[in-house]
Amino acid sequence: MKPYIICHMMASIDGRIDCDMTERIGGNEYYEALEQLACDSDLSGRITAAMHIALPEPFHTDNPKPANQSSFYKATEAKGYSIVLDSKGKLKWPGNNIDGKPMLVIASEQVAQTYLDTLCRQNISWITTGKEKVDLTQAVI
Repeated sequence: MKPYIICHMMASIDGRIDCDMTERIGGNEYYEALEQLACDSDLSGRITAAMHIALPEPFHTDNPKPANQSSFYKATEAKGYSIVLDSKGKLKWPGNNIDGKPMLVIASEQVAQTYLDTLCRQNISWITTGKEKVDLTQAVI
């Protein structure tokens, strides 16, 4: 059975997705609904992850040679993962799990190989797919 994705997100009337909006709604409705979905994995984009999960300083490398191929590395076998989309590999991580779930970073094939090597050393799983940006359809197959 192929995986499926539930989009549980919040947008303002003008269509913007604002990460700080959850703090302004006055209650826990957003998180209560998310908990009721009981999803095995959760997925965050780069901006949300930068605001709430990643270290404040960005990843930097003196060797930006891209991976240039679709590939993957499974550091941990788990029922579910905390997944972060980071097409160019800009975020640094304080550890290898988020809220008790092991991390999985999905990046494009343009991500620096040194970024992927760093994820391996941190015991963080990763997938590279998509020439310029993440190909989410390929990532979930």
